[in-house]
Amino acid sequence: MRAGGLLHGTADARLSGVVDRLEGFLGADPDLSFQVAAFHRGVSVLDAWGGPHMGEDSVIVPYSVTKNTIGIAVGLLVERGELDLDERVAHYWPEFGAKGKERVSVRQLLSHQAGLPQATPALGWDELLDDHAAAERLAASRPFWHPGSAFGYHAITIGNLGSELVFRVTGRTLQEFYEHEIRRPHGIDFFLGLPASEEHRRVGVLPMIQPVSDTSVRTFSALGPVVFRAPGRVVDSGNAPESWRFGHPATSGTGTARGVARLLAAAVTGVEGASPFLSADTVEQIGQQQIRGYDEVLHQNDRAHAIVFQKPSQQLAFGGPRAFGHDGAAGALACVDPDTGIAFAWTIARGPWPGGADPRAVALARELGTILT
Repeated sequence: MRAGGLLHGTADARLSGVVDRLEGFLGADPDLSFQVAAFHRGVSVLDAWGGPHMGEDSVIVPYSVTKNTIGIAVGLLVERGELDLDERVAHYWPEFGAKGKERVSVRQLLSHQAGLPQATPALGWDELLDDHAAAERLAASRPFWHPGSAFGYHAITIGNLGSELVFRVTGRTLQEFYEHEIRRPHGIDFFLGLPASEEHRRVGVLPMIQPVSDTSVRTFSALGPVVFRAPGRVVDSGNAPESWRFGHPATSGTGTARGVARLLAAAVTGVEGASPFLSADTVEQIGQQQIRGYDEVLHQNDRAHAIVFQKPSQQLAFGGPRAFGHDGAAGALACVDPDTGIAFAWTIARGPWPGGADPRAVALARELGTILT
């Protein structure tokens, strides 16, 4: 990095053009604050930050980027032979088989095909921020569509469903399994449940600002309001202490861009000379596209999922055909491409309107794969 520049950190010499562009973003918008990190085949090639709201070690909730932890945890259980993607969910979790769900496979459950983006009646935050309460109610609910006939984004419930499945296999919540088997052994600066000792590092997610010229109204399917408007008290999963202290695995993990990028790199390519903790075969299984097309919740026509992870699409073109990852509601993104060896993450304090992955991050993730390979 250039001394006295707006961007701080380190970058591979081949990324001088990227550094110039990031400096330009900061110069054009004095409020912009982000962290960006990338590994190439396990070697750190970009670790930078800038702006008034975030520093080198600031931790923030990147909303649904947190879902990467579910996918990687599931991958580790597949790797160990403890979980079969083609087995029925009810084999591991018998109560789940109620109300026509007895044949739902783990593969369908974890690729948003099970028809459970919300329970009936709808779940409130007190249940969602609980290790088992929401899962019990989801298990007792009839799906909104016949499982396998369609798919729709299980925005929050995928965390409760995935965590209960991990619990039934291991006897530990997803947070516990992630902490002891993934985060701590691999030195990952991304937490499911921010410890009190790390709270001094936390920065809040700032509200997006709608341009005056933008008078559009976002549309959802009939299911959208049911999924995104939990009854009872309103909880901002990015800023509410009860949320980030709990560490909901779908929406309120807390950490650095460096931490999320390291999570994906450690699993897929290995870091700092160590072997990846997932085999190439397991990576292929969890990263394989399971579904693509119309999303029953988001009312989007080109949405694609692997096992929990998002796949590249027209709206989210972050890598090649074997790439996978997840974006967040307020601009963040983390993804990995096994073909190029790039593991990438971007966290941001105030994302651009109207939300979803910051287009600057999407373009950069894809570009790194061409520059460094």
